[in-house]
Amino acid sequence: MRNESKWIDAALLRDFQAEGTDAHRLRELQSWTSSVRFEFGRIFARFVPRKNEERESARLIFGDPAENLRTIATERHLKFGVDFGAGYSVGFFVDQRENRRRVRHIAPKRLLNCFAYTCSFSVSAAYVGATTFNVDLSKKSQARGRENFALNSLPTVDHRFIADDVMAVLPRLARQGEKFDAIILDPPTFSRSSGGKAFHVENDFGKLLVDAIDLAARDSHLLLSTNCSTLREHALEVMARYGLKTARRAATFHRQPPLPDFPPGTGASSIWLALR
Repeated sequence: MRNESKWIDAALLRDFQAEGTDAHRLRELQSWTSSVRFEFGRIFARFVPRKNEERESARLIFGDPAENLRTIATERHLKFGVDFGAGYSVGFFVDQRENRRRVRHIAPKRLLNCFAYTCSFSVSAAYVGATTFNVDLSKKSQARGRENFALNSLPTVDHRFIADDVMAVLPRLARQGEKFDAIILDPPTFSRSSGGKAFHVENDFGKLLVDAIDLAARDSHLLLSTNCSTLREHALEVMARYGLKTARRAATFHRQPPLPDFPPGTGASSIWLALR
């Protein structure tokens, strides 16, 4: 088992700095800071419960409380806004780092970002020339997504931001004949639309996947990702194979390498499909 006090050693920290990344996961902060001679400006803590109703906002546990609660995280030279005063979700998920990198590697022409949140996948795609279609229930998250585009000097004129229920939007896009060569499915474990309709990832991910496959162009790429503890990679693969069979499509599967700063079995579970 890896020594947690050296979860990010000095060499790995230098690798992050060299690639333009300052957002990563740390453990055993006191011993780590001593080993790599790093000084913190502020430290926020957030309790991660098993039940959504027990969620709490991030709390400042070290640093000047008078400072602005907003900051900017940098990942491979792209900038993303972080707001520790925005409640439970501060605006940026570090565990999707390699999936955002893959989006840049794929360099799609048209990306559909479902449950787009603050549009980090879309910023990554737009950076390499894609147009994006961003769907999320929250208008506030969509606004923060536009801010992330602006942080990276990316115009939004060729990008759409739709504040609506993904499960209603996907069939509508299919009827309109829309096709995308990259689709991001990274839903929350639970959400509820303004009309009161609930989304449960364990029950609804299968239908979401089939509807998304209908929008996938030839030779497209589709990401399945979730933080639900009962849907690990194997469960996602079983679901994907059933969805592909239902949609009569073929695909190859790709799993991202483990993140060097995350303990085994933590972070989002993810599978990429390369559809034919």
